[in-house]
Amino acid sequence: MGEIDIANLISHLVIYIVVLLLAISVHEAGHAWMSYKFGDDTAYMLGRVTLNPVAHTDPIGTLLIPIISFVVTYTTGARVPLIGWGIPTPVNPRKWDRYKLANVMVSIAGIGANLILMLIGFVIFKTLLETSAINAQNAETGVIKVLVLFLDNLIFLNLSLAVFNLLPFPPLDGSKVLATFLPASFEPVLNVLETYGFLILLALVYMGVIGIVIYPFYILVQYLLVTPWF
Repeated sequence: MGEIDIANLISHLVIYIVVLLLAISVHEAGHAWMSYKFGDDTAYMLGRVTLNPVAHTDPIGTLLIPIISFVVTYTTGARVPLIGWGIPTPVNPRKWDRYKLANVMVSIAGIGANLILMLIGFVIFKTLLETSAINAQNAETGVIKVLVLFLDNLIFLNLSLAVFNLLPFPPLDGSKVLATFLPASFEPVLNVLETYGFLILLALVYMGVIGIVIYPFYILVQYLLVTPWF
């Protein structure tokens, strides 16, 4: 292993954490805003309908674990999953209008927010590439290098969070959507998932299964980015 470039490590880590804070804040604010639109003011009254990361940051899940994972991956090359989470958005389903619709919409609001943020990053990056504002000569220098790193993280981190949260394992959003449509006879299965879902999810993450699920989406977005449209 060669000598570690501390300055490069810190710059990459800062950009990664900034984007992660933004992605998690957008995700949780999306849940809070949608729940408020369906009549539940719980999260709204707690100040969670905001993009201020202070309102959504979990010291362990948003900072400590992602930082450790990033540093270990960067310095050792080990395949350490870069996972993170924010403070869960509190909702009171009893206050919702049209419960089933609200449950689906509130559940997917965070995913939708991440996809919107990803799309914004994609459009900016693609425009800069198509106009040659970013090219092979300047992509590794100065401000352009920082911009490329930021947009790359913005696109692929939000994509990862969106796809990851669609999975039907508690406490992910996909499990809540699934529970809305399954008949009552599936309740025992849902109870098992509710009890062991997080452990199953961790096992899948560290076995690399989640990476396999997300990888095709990475390839598609990467292809759309680098393939000229005009």
